[in-house]
Amino acid sequence: MAYIDYFCASKMATRFIIFFLIITVVEVYFLQAVKTFSQDFSPGKRSALLYTAYAFALLNVVMGIISIFYPAANWNNFFRFTLALVLILMVCKLLGCSFLIIDDIIRLFRWVFSLFKTKSAEAVEATTKISRIKFFSQLAVTFTIIPAVGFIYGMVRGAYKYRVHNVKVLSPNIPEAFNGYKIVQISDIHTGSFLDNSALTKAFDIVMAQGADVILFTGDLVNNKAIETTGFESVYSKLKAPHGVYSVLGNHDYGDYVQWDSPEEKQKNLESLKTVHKNAGWRLLMNEHVELENKGEKIALIGIENWGGNMNFPKYGKMEVAYKDAAKYPFKILMSHDPSHWEKQVQTEYKDIDLTLSGHTHGMQFGIEIPGLVKWSPVKYFYKQWAGLYKQDNQFLYVNRGLGFLGYPGRLGIWPEITVIELQKV
Repeated sequence: MAYIDYFCASKMATRFIIFFLIITVVEVYFLQAVKTFSQDFSPGKRSALLYTAYAFALLNVVMGIISIFYPAANWNNFFRFTLALVLILMVCKLLGCSFLIIDDIIRLFRWVFSLFKTKSAEAVEATTKISRIKFFSQLAVTFTIIPAVGFIYGMVRGAYKYRVHNVKVLSPNIPEAFNGYKIVQISDIHTGSFLDNSALTKAFDIVMAQGADVILFTGDLVNNKAIETTGFESVYSKLKAPHGVYSVLGNHDYGDYVQWDSPEEKQKNLESLKTVHKNAGWRLLMNEHVELENKGEKIALIGIENWGGNMNFPKYGKMEVAYKDAAKYPFKILMSHDPSHWEKQVQTEYKDIDLTLSGHTHGMQFGIEIPGLVKWSPVKYFYKQWAGLYKQDNQFLYVNRGLGFLGYPGRLGIWPEITVIELQKV
């Protein structure tokens, strides 16, 4: 036991030393850029700028220590948002410091080259050095401030910039009675990330305004624990549709990312979350299917537990159980939280699943989307299908960008989504 404690303490100390060295190098680099950048300012403005820079450097250190010694699950929203701000500034400073590193590399090569130069040439170099240093310092400060402002905007406004995406799914398998049938999909609420229920109320008001025939939620109601839903019960209950509200679990709903005192406590948490779905009037599908009937015709709605095909996410889903006896339906909709499931199993083993609805990726909450021109997010390097509608042969996949947020408490470029899917028979 003593050995284990010593090992843990050593590991913690190593993490702290590494963090302290990294943050020290970054802050020293950046503060030099601020000093050079502020040379033309008046003494008062220069002092204010330097004091602000030093204050944020100290904040970086303090919050970094907190992030090392206290697990994320114990933070309240204040610490989460403060740490997010600190991490944004740190990342942006790293970006800015890259210009200073370029300058130092240039200076190193020039210094080596100067060893073989004449005195007069060195004098010429000395007259140009100051302007070059100032130029790179200006670049460093500029490329720190601009992205920082963007990410802060994403926290203040972008996280709640709800967008409705209208999609048409065309298939000959759609029964005539379901031609024009309207599905509203939402995903990845991550209730624990919201400060209160006002923003979610606004989102659900938009959902209800779409006039859905059925509402489908594709997982991750919470970040980790069922207790996050406290105070949001009345908001969940706002969702109503003629053919019901259906839901599935996402990878965060199982409590896999926190430490529990016992397996029984973890299971109790999951059962509590299931009760939240039930009390809200949502039908939680656990590796099963139901039939949706309209004007005497029927289609299948299949819902499975989380089935992760990428990055070691858990596989709780059992398609063979959920799909059993569903072959008779002419059109089948699958709710599966993780979009990698579509390519890894659905396309190969269940070719008669017409439409799969997923979430999970959040579009990484950051990217650039200009309809018809640009669609990019870093998450594309991890997930082939990460946002929007995809088609392979006669099978469709729609990946919802998510309604909430996790980790970075905001969104920039990839806004929170409410999807309206209209089925059209062709």
